[in-house]
Amino acid sequence: MGYKNEKLKEEKVFKDPVHRYIHVRDRVIWDIIGTREFQRLRRIKQLGTTYLVFHGAEHSRFQHSLGVYEIVRRIIDDGFSGRPEWDEEERLVTLCAALLHDLGHGPYSHAFENVFNLDHELFTQKILLGNTEVNQVLQRVSEKFPQKVADVIGKTYPDKLVVSLISSQIDADRMDYLQRDAYYTGVSYGHFDMERILRVMRPAEDQAVVKSSGMHAVEDYIMSRYQMYWQVYFHPVSRSAEVILTKILHRAKHLFEAGYTFGQEPVHFLTFFNKDIDLEDYIALDEGVITTYFQMWTKESDWILRDLSYRFLNRKLFQYVEFNPAAEYRKLHELEKLFKEAGIDPEYYLVVDSSSDLPYDFYRPGEENERLPIFLKMPNSELRELSRSSDIVDAVSGKRRTDHKLYFPADLLEEGKEKNPVYRQILQMLKN
Repeated sequence: MGYKNEKLKEEKVFKDPVHRYIHVRDRVIWDIIGTREFQRLRRIKQLGTTYLVFHGAEHSRFQHSLGVYEIVRRIIDDGFSGRPEWDEEERLVTLCAALLHDLGHGPYSHAFENVFNLDHELFTQKILLGNTEVNQVLQRVSEKFPQKVADVIGKTYPDKLVVSLISSQIDADRMDYLQRDAYYTGVSYGHFDMERILRVMRPAEDQAVVKSSGMHAVEDYIMSRYQMYWQVYFHPVSRSAEVILTKILHRAKHLFEAGYTFGQEPVHFLTFFNKDIDLEDYIALDEGVITTYFQMWTKESDWILRDLSYRFLNRKLFQYVEFNPAAEYRKLHELEKLFKEAGIDPEYYLVVDSSSDLPYDFYRPGEENERLPIFLKMPNSELRELSRSSDIVDAVSGKRRTDHKLYFPADLLEEGKEKNPVYRQILQMLKN
């Protein structure tokens, strides 16, 4: 039979609040789940700092990865299997890519990536191809199998249909995180009729398409995504926590480069600070480790690092006001001068944060990050781009929404305004 096709003697089942059950029948999948690199995902939150707003959002990338795997398994085994457009030889590489697509995420994901200029997809590929337990499992399938899975993650795999199931405008990744994040945050925005979408999804030459009879379920999915981004993912309070988290890491990095002597040497960060990141150090870093450093940094002699760490751990977040960078750049410049005059470093305590989302886009060939649109399969088998049939989707197609906020320590300013007139002046400007 061979390792590639080996089945477990008894099916393994994970109880899941979103999909009810996650089924594992393949030996390869079960062995991957047991590796240290995959188990590490239990210690990385799916939604970063969002738990400071929605207290239920403590779920992990481990849960999400299993969910994406289950959706892809259902698409392949229940929907695509036996259809001429689907190559059964691609089944295992697709399942492995679905399970492993988030393997390279660092702690607090995007904030961490931005500070150290990292790409989680690149680190996913490094883990798949490096001296790791995951690589050893994949090698048992074939010598070239780890590279195949890495190519799907990197979107360079020759079978574009396989890539589209993991990464497209209607993929298993989005279908899981929208529902899972809605469940754990307690909001209703992320719910859509996934069962209907899976029933009408069909394989095509370059991507998965949807039968035209399922158009309204896809409309619902796109609007769910739109609402989740603005009500949950871009929530201004969560963004405040992310601003502080980012500034803690920036400050620690700056102090290290300036030769500052830490009370406890940040050994887990050294290769990150030196921009020579060792794969083993990357794998060893999780949110538990980072939180431990934040606890230690509340005792540091550097006031900024101490204060920001305390704020993050104890949810003493920055306040915010609406801000228009194009129209209010002079105001920002004036505020920066006043902050310096008041003895508050604007680099860490006056921060413009921007969020931007494009809910759906049609095909714009040649443009950067060009998006493959969603196609409906019409009764005559013609493929038609979704926004040509849906007025709802047409209304949001290609329309990018951007939001800017200005974050600042209102508590610090309020406490000091009686003693320092500059504090009062700053507060007055921020209110206007």
